[in-house]
Amino acid sequence: MDDDVFEDYDRELELALYREYRDVVSQFQYVIETERRFYLANDVSVVRHDTEHDFYFELTMTDVWVWDIYRADRFVKSVRVLTFKDVNIEELSRRDFQLPEELSLDGK
Repeated sequence: MDDDVFEDYDRELELALYREYRDVVSQFQYVIETERRFYLANDVSVVRHDTEHDFYFELTMTDVWVWDIYRADRFVKSVRVLTFKDVNIEELSRRDFQLPEELSLDGK
């Protein structure tokens, strides 16, 4: 097969993944980024473990969506990650859902 066919296929997979992310992000409270993966979760805890010469982080997440282009099912009940690398956790702002005025039931 031609390399362009593979590049087009990968590009389509990435676009589909981004669209899925855009559709589901509002269902989650946290964005978690590790050196290997990107997650959306509704609960996350981080524990720092100290060793004799170093430390590592243990992350436990529940109700998770995993940014992984090759997973058949990106929704996971729980995830546990051990890492010596940086971890970034951001709490997403909760946006109140508002119906467009044309769908409002208040009689306007």
